[in-house]
Amino acid sequence: MRQQTNGQTALAIEDEQRLRKAFVDKDWNEIKIADSWQIFKVMAEFVEGFEKMSKIGPCVSIFGSARTKPDNPYYQMAEEIAAKLVRHGYGVITGGGPGIMEAGNKGARAEGGKSVGLNIELPFEQTHNIYIDQDKCIDFDYFFVRKVMFVKYAQAFVGMPGGFGTLDELFEAMTLIQTKKISRFPIVLVGTAYWNGLFQWITDVMLHEEHNISAEDLNLVHIVDDASEAVKIIDDFYHKYLLSPNF
Repeated sequence: MRQQTNGQTALAIEDEQRLRKAFVDKDWNEIKIADSWQIFKVMAEFVEGFEKMSKIGPCVSIFGSARTKPDNPYYQMAEEIAAKLVRHGYGVITGGGPGIMEAGNKGARAEGGKSVGLNIELPFEQTHNIYIDQDKCIDFDYFFVRKVMFVKYAQAFVGMPGGFGTLDELFEAMTLIQTKKISRFPIVLVGTAYWNGLFQWITDVMLHEEHNISAEDLNLVHIVDDASEAVKIIDDFYHKYLLSPNF
């Protein structure tokens, strides 16, 4: 308990220091130098990501919580989905950490498929899992660069139950498809008990009460409870266009 309290105190102090730093006056030269170096760092992450990801072939990105334990049914289903995707010719991309991400990489590795991990440096939770291919593990400091890699090199998304990060990735994909910034591809959410409440609110409030989306926007996602059904939706989508993975 004392260790937990000390950790919370340290985070509170760090947050306060960041807030104070944001209000410190800086001259134009300091701002210019700091921003210039940050641009180079962002560019370096994009270059490394593009170079490594451009060689992976057709893949499916699997999102979900880092906190999901191996005995959780969703962990086991993510592992099964990843294994089935590999058997159907796809590789698997995850966020590279524990929980659902580990399950996805584990399922891909078990079937001898490509297992990609896009790791993000965080003060808690995130560490590499052991099931990522050694040459396909990439570390990022910036969430927005990492999200580009998730979207640019995936042929479909599978969303397992997760937290704010999972929702961020889900709505990023939906927004890009809705606004036609990327082509439409399957987004499959697993767990009706988890997702139905959210999408009921989207239907009732966003669509019918406030008219902030169109009815057809609800067709951007499929919600399922079965691993085979999740993979079938992806397969059926590409078979419709006479396309298949080319490993």
